[in-house]
Amino acid sequence: MKITSTSIPDVKIIEPAIFKDKRGFFFETWQQKRFDSEIAPRSFVQDNLSGSVKGTLRGLHYQTSNSQGKLIQVIAGEVFDVAVDIRKSSPTFGKWVGEIISSQNRKQLWIPEGFAHGFYVISEWAEFTYKCTDFYSPESEQTIIWNDRDIGIQWPILEGEPPIVSEKDSAGKLFKDAIYFE
Repeated sequence: MKITSTSIPDVKIIEPAIFKDKRGFFFETWQQKRFDSEIAPRSFVQDNLSGSVKGTLRGLHYQTSNSQGKLIQVIAGEVFDVAVDIRKSSPTFGKWVGEIISSQNRKQLWIPEGFAHGFYVISEWAEFTYKCTDFYSPESEQTIIWNDRDIGIQWPILEGEPPIVSEKDSAGKLFKDAIYFE
């Protein structure tokens, strides 16, 4: 397993060791002891799976209480995955990092607590799975608008092809009006 820090050091790219032969492949998607020692001690309590068509943009989501760290993996297709640091005391507050993760490159992305998260589907179809460090809490869920100018995420959206965005995500708050973590 290769672990790389992104431009926001707490967000990590994980590239598992993949063992291939004529039958196919095998790799470890998760191992508690290794994650604890090489990234950060965490317990995961919930796994989620999302399927989306090309052009779907989900996010930027976070919870004000029950903040969730997420270990993300794409099992079918390709997405551009984004984390935005909303920890007010962080030196990277308001910064974002994006990474293409796919069923081909097998990368995983670790996004710790205190970040808003979103993704955009590049392939015709994508299935996206993620482990969470806390339970979903609908009463504390927040959304920052995906195209906030203060954040300036450079989504790989083709000109003239607006993303498919839910009503909830379209009504997200501006970054300057969001609730931050201390």
